[in-house]
Amino acid sequence: MGTGAWVAIAVLAVVALYAAVVYNRLVRLRALVKEGFSGITVQLRRRADLIPNLVSTVEGYATHERGVLTEVTAHRTDPMKARGVAETAQADNAFSGMLGRLMAVAEAYPDLKADDNFRQLQDELAEIEEELQGARRYYNATVRDLNTRVQSFPDVVLARPMGFSEEPFYADDDASIQSAPRVRFGAGA
Repeated sequence: MGTGAWVAIAVLAVVALYAAVVYNRLVRLRALVKEGFSGITVQLRRRADLIPNLVSTVEGYATHERGVLTEVTAHRTDPMKARGVAETAQADNAFSGMLGRLMAVAEAYPDLKADDNFRQLQDELAEIEEELQGARRYYNATVRDLNTRVQSFPDVVLARPMGFSEEPFYADDDASIQSAPRVRFGAGA
């Protein structure tokens, strides 16, 4: 074999090695995106599991608020039933608004706010909401990293043919955030 053949083999080896590195990096980033979305769904499940206890505690004090209580109970699992990131985010935003209305109802009952069980449930809910917010941020960070790679040269040349594409961000619905009542958690609430 001549020098030209060795150079061609070396160039092909470098290109193949680079393609393998790009592929492995994209696979890792895609796995992180899936892990991030899984973290969101875990927190949504924790929140949904807490809701029946919260509703039954509020129900004991606010029996004439049946509409809000029924709505919260009926829709607590909607975010987990949703398919895909955008639908999950939309259902999550809608349920967060309902949960805000439930907490606004609780504000009208001083005896309920003083109830130890209710305060404990409020604290647990606040903790879950903080962890859910962290899971959303983690997911969006992994999506940003993957999307940046998929859209950047030279990875863009290899990403699409290898089956990689951009992932959607977990977006908050600004309208539901602005319309949701402000709720203060904790003993001072």
